[in-house]
Amino acid sequence: MEAEFFRSLLDDFYDGVYFVDRNRVITYWNAAAERITGYSAADAVGISCADNLLQHVGQDGSPLCTDGCPVSATLADGQRREADVFLHHRNGHRLPVTVRVAPIRDPEGSIIGAVEVFSDSSSKMEALQRASELEAIAFRDALTGVANRALTEITLRARHDELRRYGWPYGVLFVDVDHFKLVNDVHGHEVGDQVLRMVSGTLKGVVRASDLVGRWGGEEFVVVLVNIDRAKLRATAERLLQLVRTSRLDLSDGSLSVTVSVGGGVARREEEPLDAVRRADQLMYCSKREGRDRVTIEAAL
Repeated sequence: MEAEFFRSLLDDFYDGVYFVDRNRVITYWNAAAERITGYSAADAVGISCADNLLQHVGQDGSPLCTDGCPVSATLADGQRREADVFLHHRNGHRLPVTVRVAPIRDPEGSIIGAVEVFSDSSSKMEALQRASELEAIAFRDALTGVANRALTEITLRARHDELRRYGWPYGVLFVDVDHFKLVNDVHGHEVGDQVLRMVSGTLKGVVRASDLVGRWGGEEFVVVLVNIDRAKLRATAERLLQLVRTSRLDLSDGSLSVTVSVGGGVARREEEPLDAVRRADQLMYCSKREGRDRVTIEAAL
């Protein structure tokens, strides 16, 4: 009876909660964990963290489940930990979460497991407000849910006006999914659509709420980043490159991952708003020619 009471209590939590034993086998998975990750308790309970269901990666895209896992560290030393990481959602995209890990001890004080509490660390209020505004004026891309080209162009003009009036810098990344035609030819257009949603979801997870991800057309995306210099633009581009690379779609006959080619540059006061996109597009093709799955950022003037 007491166990059922606490299970019901945990299932009412807004944050995801799961328990592991000393061998890192998941023994409990609450309702919020299913809502946040897309994986049900039936998918998760009995699975070892080492099986990499959630594929936690760090801010730079490096894998944590096999190296740097906060749960493993807590099981080893009994210390509480908190970290901002990205997990793998069942739909394929990377989701930013804040995780908190604490040890579970028996009455004698020995560590018998650990509990991880995790929450979506996206800027919820700003994201909801922006989503409401986009839907109200029909400026959302129907397939991916990111801004469509019309809103992206409006945002570019607004950012450029701020650059000219106040000197506020902004940058543009042009992102193209590599070998997308092959994905459609081999797996079909439905899987191709899932790939676009996976990539766009990962891009949204990388950028700040003040930035914008827009679908430019087909498999092309434009990312508009405010208050940024060339070094930060490159770091953001490398980060999204790595996180897309480590995202995957689970298909009936296996899994599918893709890469992207990226070009980017910082906008110039004397140019027109769309000129920054054209330059980023040309630099993206440099990434394509040099082997794909890479970033080309415009050199300083």
